[in-house]
Amino acid sequence: MSETSRRISDITAHPDAAEMRERFERVVETPRAALLDGMVVLLGTYLAISPWVVRFHATSPELTTNNLIIGLVLAGLGLGMALLPGRMYPLAWITIPIGGWMIVSPWVVTATHSATKGMIWNNICIGAVAIILGFAAQGMTFMAMRARR
Repeated sequence: MSETSRRISDITAHPDAAEMRERFERVVETPRAALLDGMVVLLGTYLAISPWVVRFHATSPELTTNNLIIGLVLAGLGLGMALLPGRMYPLAWITIPIGGWMIVSPWVVTATHSATKGMIWNNICIGAVAIILGFAAQGMTFMAMRARR
C-alpha cells in the first residue's frame, strides 16, 4: 500500500514531467502573460490607493481598510504571477471572486451608513476589471495545461 501511494504522489519522477513543466512555463511567460501580470499588479495597486484617489478615506474607514487589504493581496498575486508563473497562474482564479467581492463590498462593508456614488462606481469598475483579468488568466492557464499534454 505504501509503495502505491508513494508512486502516485511523486509526479516529479514521471519521465515527461520536465517537458510538461517547460511547456507550461513557455505559455505563461509570453508577452501577453507579462501584460496580464502587470495589469493585475496595477489594478491591485490602484485598489489599495483608491480611497485616497476617490476621497472616501475619511468618510468610510471600513471600506478604506477593505480596499487597502484586498488591493495589496491583488497586487501581491500579480507580482507572484510575474515572478513564479508556474506556481501562481493556477491560483489566478482567485481574482474572479475578489472582483465579485469588490462589486458588492460598498453595500456590505458600509451597511451602517450609505455608500456614495464614488465609492460604488469605483468598486464596481475595479471588480469588473478584476473579473475580466481573472478569466483571462484562467484562459492562459488552460492553454498552458493543454500545451502540457
